[in-house]
Amino acid sequence: MTLPVVAYGHPVLKKVAEHITPDYPDLQQFLADLWETMYISDGVGLAAPQVNRSIRLFVIDASAFAEKYPEAEHFKKAFLNATIYKEEGTEFSFNEGCLSFPGLREDILRKPVIHIKYMDENFVEHDERYDGVIARVIQHEYDHIEGIVFVDRIPSLKKMLLKRRLSDISRGNVEVAYRMMFPAVKKGRK
Repeated sequence: MTLPVVAYGHPVLKKVAEHITPDYPDLQQFLADLWETMYISDGVGLAAPQVNRSIRLFVIDASAFAEKYPEAEHFKKAFLNATIYKEEGTEFSFNEGCLSFPGLREDILRKPVIHIKYMDENFVEHDERYDGVIARVIQHEYDHIEGIVFVDRIPSLKKMLLKRRLSDISRGNVEVAYRMMFPAVKKGRK
């Protein structure tokens, strides 16, 4: 089932998400819904807070980047209870977008190498190192479970210049091809 993606301004996007356990209700169905929603929305990643669930879970399929970044081919994973415990290297800029911010893209600085501990969908623990575009996509989705959105990472002057666009997004004054929940839209509208 396709889930509505919450837009900028929704309080769930600013909360640090909760850990989950193997007995989380209907976890496998929720994972299937998260994957379906990500693909229908044309995303490369989607975090549970983006569909109004404040849990530490995100999914990534980076294969859309495979032509330019061969390491992204067949990179498809679910990350549960993730913790990035080390970032390395000199920050570099990369143009990012986000399903919770339709139509908005910005250059974001991030470090090129990460070390992350997480559990897969079967609650098997992993401790892995990623770099390049894979690290970038993981960092973006990881931010969502930490209550951080990508515009929090742009300079404050630039964010001020985007104030109207951000307001339009939260009010639903944007073109979007997937289901969304807009926090500033009154019930019964849109």
